[in-house]
Amino acid sequence: MFLQHYNTFIQAINLPVAKLCFHEHIDPEDIRTTYRAFTRPHPRFRLIRAKTVGAALIDLSRFADRHAYEEQIKAKNHGGYHAKRARKRGYHFVDIDRNDYIDDIHAINTSLDTRQGRPMDGKYTEKREAFDTLPHFRHHGILDPQGKLVAYASLAIYGNFAAFSQMLGYRNNDGIMHLLLVDTISRLIDERQVRYVMYDTFFGAQPGLKTFKTILGFQPYRARYFLQ
Repeated sequence: MFLQHYNTFIQAINLPVAKLCFHEHIDPEDIRTTYRAFTRPHPRFRLIRAKTVGAALIDLSRFADRHAYEEQIKAKNHGGYHAKRARKRGYHFVDIDRNDYIDDIHAINTSLDTRQGRPMDGKYTEKREAFDTLPHFRHHGILDPQGKLVAYASLAIYGNFAAFSQMLGYRNNDGIMHLLLVDTISRLIDERQVRYVMYDTFFGAQPGLKTFKTILGFQPYRARYFLQ
């Protein structure tokens, strides 16, 4: 056990460092709440902060444009490959108002009893009557050829970085989740508003989820958070 923790510590200190800035003026209450959540002690390893070690990030400044990003992930069985397959099968990316898709979102949320080896949380399985929308959040979806919502994601702009807060879809082999992330990330590259995009952490993620993040271009970083 000691050796395992020691190796984890060595890996952590060798990770590249990303400076992630929360801009309080965007939404003072939500930004402060999220900053505290990201920097509170880790539930298992109290000496580190919750979302610091192994933060799953893409440094968007590395890409001249969306085509450079998509070129990096186009190899077989990588994110771009699966996204292209989804497009060929008639799926497409859209911006959504979640209140227009309450039934579809509930159907997606309850389509599986467990995800990543864990039972679905009650906040997903209980049907919402309405969704609140914060101004710094974006909501995207994937529609199938018949116009049905089959996947959705919520993305928050916090400052110099954006972070996914929710992301769910039907389980199939059509590449819908890859398309959802590839098109969301490509738009961020087009806009040049943020430097980083975050998808939680690698630390503690199941092997399948780690692979999913990796083939989309996410890499582990040691995050340093600032509230400005």
